[in-house]
Amino acid sequence: MARKDLVRVPDAVQVKDVLARHREEERREALRALLMCPLMTAAHPAFHAVRRHERELRDWFSQAAGWILHVERDCARLYKRPADLGDATRGAAEFDRRRYILFCLACAALERAEPQITLRTLGEKLLALAADPELGIRGFTFTLDSHHERRELVAICRYLLSLGVLMRVAGDEDAFVSKVGDALYDVRRRALSGLLAAARGPSTWAPENAPLHLEERLAALTEEFTPDSEEGRRTAMRHHLARRLLDDPVLYIEELDDRPALRAYFQNQRGALAARLGEAAGLSAEQRAEGLALVDDSGELTDVAMPAAGTASHVTLLVAEFLASAGRAHEAAPVGEAAVADAVRSMIPEYGRFWAKAAREPGAETELADNALARLEMLRLIRRDAGGVYPRPALARFALGDTELVARKRTVTKGAERAQDALF
Repeated sequence: MARKDLVRVPDAVQVKDVLARHREEERREALRALLMCPLMTAAHPAFHAVRRHERELRDWFSQAAGWILHVERDCARLYKRPADLGDATRGAAEFDRRRYILFCLACAALERAEPQITLRTLGEKLLALAADPELGIRGFTFTLDSHHERRELVAICRYLLSLGVLMRVAGDEDAFVSKVGDALYDVRRRALSGLLAAARGPSTWAPENAPLHLEERLAALTEEFTPDSEEGRRTAMRHHLARRLLDDPVLYIEELDDRPALRAYFQNQRGALAARLGEAAGLSAEQRAEGLALVDDSGELTDVAMPAAGTASHVTLLVAEFLASAGRAHEAAPVGEAAVADAVRSMIPEYGRFWAKAAREPGAETELADNALARLEMLRLIRRDAGGVYPRPALARFALGDTELVARKRTVTKGAERAQDALF
């Protein structure tokens, strides 16, 4: 008679532990996905996990950072509001002031549009809105007559496609640019309505009472109620610091000098903050005298990876190394941007063979240096002003010598929203 192998059946406690670990890992991945993609449609791989863990995620974001999570059948929106409204390095890639105006006009046109719209119809609606005299007074014009302007509209549409606000049904955007075709889109109204991460809608002001200046408008749109009590002020400080630790590559203590109470709270609570946020989001705390960074060893929570492949990334790494060495030699003295361009030019004989051909052309070093400095500024590794480039403490990781590189995050909000890598 055949003898069957005996199989050990896990007991109920073991099964329960495995399921609990799986659930916790899935919840953490859903949380990380929302940090990277605050406006999430059902097409996102993590969407169903977000729906399964909706209650825990909603409670955690509310308690930890004061961010509201709203989940519907086919869309999830984490209303991330940045701690620093004046950070000019945030925003959609390759968007300037003009393109943001077009983006806002396109959203206004879509809000009044039918469930389906063609690219040509969207352009016509946008032209009508762009004819507002107030925009003309401010020097903004848009006609769609030129090839460049049609490409601008296409760039806006493709960005809306990436956000899930539009879904292409048929056609091709390039055909519209060449005036030989069109494209048809479905308008996803739930995603469209969740674009603006504001505490108060701009339409709630009467025109005569609306704030006049951009800074005042941003502050008014995002102003949140803080109870006039000790506990209310502590909660507001905790939310502010959590937002910076989750969204920025590095939080420097010197940045809190103008807010003594916030600085004191951070110095007393940063260990507990780092542990709580790190455990929930799968991040490791790295504390230094200059500040604190929450490190993502996987390098996933980023929209500007470094180091990374490609000419621009390689040049950025070399510029970081140059500035780190210069900063160590001259301490707080700034480095001129012309000196950075000269340094890039001097790198060509040794490293140029690894770069794209255009990067080796005469004069290309200026653009390469400017691109590298912009990336380093996004990662909070340098500070730039009219006086030059100032290396910041976290840049020391790139100094020549035996250095361990640790990948880290910076989470986008892009008005749409953003995440990045840094070293600290």
